[in-house]
Amino acid sequence: MSSSESTAPAALGLGSVLAVALCTLWLALVGHLDLYINPRYAVFTIVLAALAVPAAVAGLVVVARGHGHSHGDEAPGGGHTHDDEAADGARTTGGTAARARDRGGRPGGAGRRTRAVLGWAAAAVTVGVTVAMLVLPPTTLSARTAQQRSVDAATLSNATGTQGVALLGSDSVDTSDYGVKDWAALIRQTTDTSALVGKRVELTGFVVPAGDGSFTLTRFVISCCAVDAQPVGLGVTTSGAVPDADRWVTVRGSLVANPDQSAAARIVVKASSVRQIAQPSDPYEY
Repeated sequence: MSSSESTAPAALGLGSVLAVALCTLWLALVGHLDLYINPRYAVFTIVLAALAVPAAVAGLVVVARGHGHSHGDEAPGGGHTHDDEAADGARTTGGTAARARDRGGRPGGAGRRTRAVLGWAAAAVTVGVTVAMLVLPPTTLSARTAQQRSVDAATLSNATGTQGVALLGSDSVDTSDYGVKDWAALIRQTTDTSALVGKRVELTGFVVPAGDGSFTLTRFVISCCAVDAQPVGLGVTTSGAVPDADRWVTVRGSLVANPDQSAAARIVVKASSVRQIAQPSDPYEY
């Protein structure tokens, strides 16, 4: 294997680390990092990315210098010994035989060509992803993703932070600041939902259409990063037109028993108004 082939994986790996670190710092600089990770991990992530950039650059320099000095060293004084000449002859004979095998189409040459193609392909993908991250505007997770991740599921995972949800039903708790996550958790974990009927709510989220004049008001809850984001939602019934999918809205109304008795969610929001809004600067809940 040539020295260029042996250094290619190391260079590609270091280049990938450098690309990811630069993208992370760029997202932090333009204020979009919170679209990908939980804000409580932002400082830690930025520090790691800042350390990764010089480390990756230094590694690439070392790899490049190693490649430049990977040829055989000469004997002291600049002359070759007889042993060197014999070794050179053996290497020449072996190289000639290897080239002959390569020209014959044997696996050695094909393997090197395959590695080269895969290496260039991986490099192209790395560069492409980096350019896309820097050029294309970041977007939030969509209604399609929410449907794929079962926004209408009857249970919520620990990612929604529902550990203290039993306290939410206490009369001493102010529910005016409850978000979609809080109400969804309370509704799904309260055995007697009759006490919730009639409570007024004002909630913001995006639309996941459900048909028949209803939709699911949805938010994504991020525990660590967008990869583990879980959608949570509340069913909304409205006498008006259902907004398009992915539209952000603020819903005002009251909690009522779900007209669909076969549905897993026993409580829905009967909307008195559905107002379309711009996407919030922080679209996730935590």
